[in-house]
Amino acid sequence: MNKHGYEIIRFTNEEVLFDIENTLNQIKLELRTKTPPSGGWGAGRSGGAGLLWYERDAHTNFDVCADDHCQRYQGITRASTEIVKQAIVETYGQVLIYDNKICDARFSKCCGGVFEEFQNCWDDVYHPYLRKTRDYKSDTFLPDLTVENEAQKWIRTSPDAFCNTRDKQILSQVLNNYDQETTDFYRWKVEYSQEELSALILKRSGVDYGEIIDFVPIERGTSGRLVQLKIVGTKQTRIIGKELEIRRTLSESHLYSSAFVVDREFSEESEIPSTFILTGAGWGHGVGLCQIGAAVMGEEGYSYEEILLHYYIGAKIEKWY
Repeated sequence: MNKHGYEIIRFTNEEVLFDIENTLNQIKLELRTKTPPSGGWGAGRSGGAGLLWYERDAHTNFDVCADDHCQRYQGITRASTEIVKQAIVETYGQVLIYDNKICDARFSKCCGGVFEEFQNCWDDVYHPYLRKTRDYKSDTFLPDLTVENEAQKWIRTSPDAFCNTRDKQILSQVLNNYDQETTDFYRWKVEYSQEELSALILKRSGVDYGEIIDFVPIERGTSGRLVQLKIVGTKQTRIIGKELEIRRTLSESHLYSSAFVVDREFSEESEIPSTFILTGAGWGHGVGLCQIGAAVMGEEGYSYEEILLHYYIGAKIEKWY
């Protein structure tokens, strides 16, 4: 290991660069990645108390990678700022709990205005603190977005929500420079030609549907995100899900979210669509804390306790050590 804390280890024909960090420093750097230096104090402290950690054997020979898989860990190049250090110190020993158990503190970039529920994205387990709520003030109306007509209306409009912002200063608190190239994650559009879409789905899923005829919503979650989607092709029809499989199938990387509706355009005298337009809401799975919404709440003066308890409903913050 050199003086900068790096160690290079050779595996077969590849060299892997390791960053040797102790756990507390790593937490500071993770929080720095999630809450840039301009971030509001409330948002920073909510990140400190609610930071997500997974206990899993996902990697061989190292603990964290540099992608979203491990909360986009970015090492010592993202040096801790004073607000991050202060957030760590002032939330030290605090734990987010429900029913005397540590919360599974999921989060995503932008919920799209309504929180999704855990069981609609992962295992069929209901967590009471990860349940549907509108990302806004407590007295606001929440439509039933599991109903297709309601989901269509919600996604095609832009209702008030904490995360409904295009404020560049606020977005810069949450997004890296390359993420800010997209100006609106609350509502977005993606357009594919028939040729692009059929080739993409074949590449991403390994399934040859032929030409794509339609997408039929089978099941939606509490945020309007598709849990099951039927893909109708000229060669075959299949149902896919849950939300991550849908997003992976319909994008070269990941579609922003599975909360979308589809419009089709046709060429003259053809029964096969020539163009598909996906109009969507949010970025990510939408479960738990909404990072853009939390940044807006911090700017509006909400405390970190208020932010966390808005997103983790019925939870408590206790000092355990």
